[in-house]
Amino acid sequence: MTVLSIVLQVLLGLGFLMFGLIKFGLKQMVDGFKHYGYPGWFRVFTGLVEVISAALVIAGIWNETLAAWGGLFIVATMIGAIFTHIKIKDTVKSMMMPIILLILGLIVLLINFGSLL
Repeated sequence: MTVLSIVLQVLLGLGFLMFGLIKFGLKQMVDGFKHYGYPGWFRVFTGLVEVISAALVIAGIWNETLAAWGGLFIVATMIGAIFTHIKIKDTVKSMMMPIILLILGLIVLLINFGSLL
């Protein structure tokens, strides 16, 4: 386990915990998902996936397999977020956070990928 991986996992874990929890009821998230054309259950599902991803990458500090799975979930979630921004014809500036999180999730996945084999 490298220091880089630990730092990324802590940052991603705390960030995704926060991002996931606010999806459960923050008015901005409710309005945002309506704007994107998604039903309310999908917002809750997305929040749950983000909380699980957070738990996996944080637990992955002690278990590389969990870190790899958490990184994979983050990558998949951010691909979905980027496609959502493309679907609504959002600006590239609006896509920067999902792009950065995709890259960081991919780094965590690649650092810990060997544990999946």
